Amino acid sequence: MKLSIAALVTAASALPQADLSSRSNAIVHSRLSQSPKRAAGVQYFGVNIAGFDFGCGTDGTCTTTKIYPPLTSLGGPDGAGQMSHFVNDKGMNIFRLPVGWQYLLNNQLGGSLDSGNIQKYDQLVQACLSTGASCIIDIHNYARWNGQIIGQGGPTNDQFANTWSQLATKYASESKVIFGLMNEPHDVPDINAWADSVQAAVTAIRAAESTQHMILLPGNDWTSAAAFPTNSGPALLKVTNPDGTTDNLIFDVHKYSDSDNSGTHTDCTTDNISGAFAPLADWLRANGRQALNTEMGGGNTASCEQYICSQIQYMNANTDVYLGYVGWSAGSFDPTTYELSEVPTKNGNSWTDSALVQACFTDTASS
Repeated sequence: MKLSIAALVTAASALPQADLSSRSNAIVHSRLSQSPKRAAGVQYFGVNIAGFDFGCGTDGTCTTTKIYPPLTSLGGPDGAGQMSHFVNDKGMNIFRLPVGWQYLLNNQLGGSLDSGNIQKYDQLVQACLSTGASCIIDIHNYARWNGQIIGQGGPTNDQFANTWSQLATKYASESKVIFGLMNEPHDVPDINAWADSVQAAVTAIRAAESTQHMILLPGNDWTSAAAFPTNSGPALLKVTNPDGTTDNLIFDVHKYSDSDNSGTHTDCTTDNISGAFAPLADWLRANGRQALNTEMGGGNTASCEQYICSQIQYMNANTDVYLGYVGWSAGSFDPTTYELSEVPTKNGNSWTDSALVQACFTDTASS
């Protein structure tokens, strides 16, 4: 869990827009490989490129006028340059591209992808794909639309699935696009009903695509890695492809390292191994499944360098169940004010990474 971007925007409302800072049995399916297999360590590592999610709150509201696209062509920071740097200089090979559901549909629940807004968001997707990396489309709405939970009094499963059907149709032939169904569901009353919502989206995607994409399945509890084996995993095990297999259906987990797991403090207190990633690894092995850690991070401090590096080392040593990790966050955040900034700074033609990225985000295949 991290502090909502809407809350960060509110706190910084006195600043100019450009300065806002929001924040099996070990079975390995052969069809998982969408980027070249890494020689050592996890298959994927990278960062989030935030900005199209700015203005979204943890209640699933999104003020679309507050988005701050990480694209110079749209008046924002150079997210394309950041990704190129991360690939060429750090060896990263995956980026997560958060976007508000309301932005995609121009606030019309159940409607079509807005032609103007999807064209702008697609510029970021194409910039990502041009680097050769895999690119996660992440709907950043916390299992909600304007406070109401999908399939449980809010948007219907059909409305949720329809959005994903449209996105899968648009990116049907892009094998390196990964579909991240929903960011951080939380306080969802019925986990089995949530699994039905996830199943509806999976079925819609599989019907629309021309090549099988990886789909990330999020759980309740902010999709916490610690809570996943007991609170969400058993229900989500029932989600399958239309043919009954689970190929390329990967569990989506998050875990922060500060004192309250909120992702709002610059100091870290845990590497999350004994309390989260080791128990989850055991559960994944027992069920023949894999997970991708799509949000993790901390401040650019000595304590976070210690604990985050340790957490990454653990994942690198358990690649039968962990496909990789994606740090939070680069993109449109202000690196001088945002607590969890992973935004590189540019001086001339060279980029300088944040202290945490320098210390911990390492291409193990070349080290």
